[in-house]
Amino acid sequence: MTETARANAGEAGGEASEVSPQIPPPKPPDDPEAWYAPEVRDQYELHPGVVATIAETDAGFDYRVREPSLSPAGLDALDAVADHFADANLARPLTREGARERMAAGFDPKYRRIVDRLTDLPPEARRRVEYRALRDLRCLGELTPLALDEGIEVADTAGERLVVHTDDYAPADTDRPADARFLERFASERVETHTVGFREFQVPVVVYREHLLANDSFTTKYAVLEPDLLPGDEELIRECKDRIWETNVDGVVEDRAGFVRERARTFLSRRLTARNTRAWLDAARYRVRTALAEYDLAVPPVNHRFSTDRLSDLVYYVMRDFVGHGKLTVPIRDDLLEDIEANRVGERIKVVPRGREIGHGERAPTNLTFEDEETFANVVTQMAASDGTELNASNPSAKVNLQPEGVPEEVTIRAAVALGVISEDGPHISIRKQAPEAMTPVDLLDSDSLSTEIVTLLWQAYEHQGVVLFSGPTGTGKTTLMNSHMPFIPYRDRPISIDEGSREVRLPHETGVSLTTRDHESDYKRVSMADLMTECNYLNPDVEVIAEINTPASFQTFAESLNTGHGIIGTTHAEDVEKLVNRVIEQGLPPYLLRELDLVVFPRRVDGERYVGEVVELLTESEFADLDTRGARCGAIEKEGTTVYWNTVAWRDTDGEFHLAGDAMSGEDGDARQFRFLDRLAERTDRPVEEVEAEFHRKHRYVQYMAREGMDDFEELFAFLADLRNDEAATVERVKREVA
Repeated sequence: MTETARANAGEAGGEASEVSPQIPPPKPPDDPEAWYAPEVRDQYELHPGVVATIAETDAGFDYRVREPSLSPAGLDALDAVADHFADANLARPLTREGARERMAAGFDPKYRRIVDRLTDLPPEARRRVEYRALRDLRCLGELTPLALDEGIEVADTAGERLVVHTDDYAPADTDRPADARFLERFASERVETHTVGFREFQVPVVVYREHLLANDSFTTKYAVLEPDLLPGDEELIRECKDRIWETNVDGVVEDRAGFVRERARTFLSRRLTARNTRAWLDAARYRVRTALAEYDLAVPPVNHRFSTDRLSDLVYYVMRDFVGHGKLTVPIRDDLLEDIEANRVGERIKVVPRGREIGHGERAPTNLTFEDEETFANVVTQMAASDGTELNASNPSAKVNLQPEGVPEEVTIRAAVALGVISEDGPHISIRKQAPEAMTPVDLLDSDSLSTEIVTLLWQAYEHQGVVLFSGPTGTGKTTLMNSHMPFIPYRDRPISIDEGSREVRLPHETGVSLTTRDHESDYKRVSMADLMTECNYLNPDVEVIAEINTPASFQTFAESLNTGHGIIGTTHAEDVEKLVNRVIEQGLPPYLLRELDLVVFPRRVDGERYVGEVVELLTESEFADLDTRGARCGAIEKEGTTVYWNTVAWRDTDGEFHLAGDAMSGEDGDARQFRFLDRLAERTDRPVEEVEAEFHRKHRYVQYMAREGMDDFEELFAFLADLRNDEAATVERVKREVA
């Protein structure tokens, strides 16, 4: 090539490089300079082939979902799969976590095999059909993609279209209707799952929280996943129960549950066999298709009528109604629940969790409802009859104690039941369950329900036979607080509990006795509180425990016991000091009796959290005069010519911190005391107040040790305290070795 040619080629090359068009690099969808999608603000994949796009509009944001599309052949295959599963009873997930797990797992092998046989399509097209079938048949339908999006925090159904709030964009309009099917499930967040045992059955329970506005006042729900029933099953169960009820029995049935189980299995097996015999053609087809499917010669059948678990499902319902408590069977046996409430026919049964173990600790509705008054009334009368009370028009309500089979004897279940005679819209039931395991002060310290100083004060009051009252509204944990400190009563002392509430009292002492008016029937009269008081005095108690001081008889017993010199521990309903004084006067007792109280503990319950709000001492006029009131939380209440003086010993502030009056026992000169409880103990035990203060500090160190070592076993704590009283020095040396 000549130089001229080379020069011309170089010039041509140079010109070509200068005029060659340059393609701009790609920009992300949320870049405002992206020419191909200027309105797109975010885009991400929810599931293989499923993409969510958030676009900005003049009205705000749009939430769009692109799912795998189907060809005409794919639509035909999807219709074939839907027709095949039309009669199947396929459970749907309750929460978005369940939806994600279901979509991630895909079809079970037996279902996937069916889809494979019904879809003669290329692999990519078959996967699209499988996604659609899984979405529509086993998940949440058209709301499934929204359930898969972890970025959606809240949904709103106030308008015609569903509106969602994501992490970064809100509100965003969707193309889904506000009344779409499974609406309450797609935005539900699973809180907790567990199983509850009833006889040989294990019933799943799901606690979940809905993030859906304008749908339900309650957000946290409690769902009992009982076996599904097919059309005609309820009539079959009703017929089985009638047959068992009419069965003639020779002698006494010792195993009631076993009797019902065997009769139910026998009857239901015959009826299911007879029903299948009448439908012999369907049964034959089912068996033939099942056999051919084993050799890949036919599509496996799907029909729940022939499930081997169906007999067990039907037997569960019969036993639930006969040896359980109907719709309340599972909640009553759930250790994580404290209260169960059934208010009227046609309304959801409500439950209250124990503390914050599940949910937020507040009242939550269930998926259980009494549909008719007859069924509701049967459960009410059954509960009353189990405690020896017959309900009728003249005696329509009762307060009963329950001891369901399978529930430990130490668990107390108390219920207020009533027929529709005194309750609008049918009967009502209110059940309070005691925790299966007694709590200790360490448990309460771990939950920040009280402070180590309060525990130490109660220790001294229990040990030196003081008068302590736990006062507050229902559900604040009065009995829990009272029981948790029972190990502080010396093992040599004799505690005696009185009244119907004594069943809730946990006494680890061999010397303890529980006296109750219940189950003490005679031919002439029922045992009264006065009778129990007389019996109690004969037993020579050191400490009397009067649980539930709420009736006139229990208040009268409390007043009489104050004059005996025994230690007294009890609970009552009064929110603060003034209401307590009013309550005492309403019951016909003189207010000056309150001066005999050493400590009054006022627990509170706020947003599901239970804690001691304040500890108050009630003083005489002279004690109040000797009090250093600088900065003290104290006062006086005058009622019926009597002045009741009170002073706050300990309290919890608005930041959740606990405080002790004066932040110390006394000043250097011993005269700056801001509460008088220790002075009372000094007078009662004939000791110098300095010695009582030293005892407080010593016990406080032990409480701190218990909390540090996690001594949360009731019996272990009782044994440790007994060792301290027997030989404190040796016990301390043992503790040092264990810590070392």
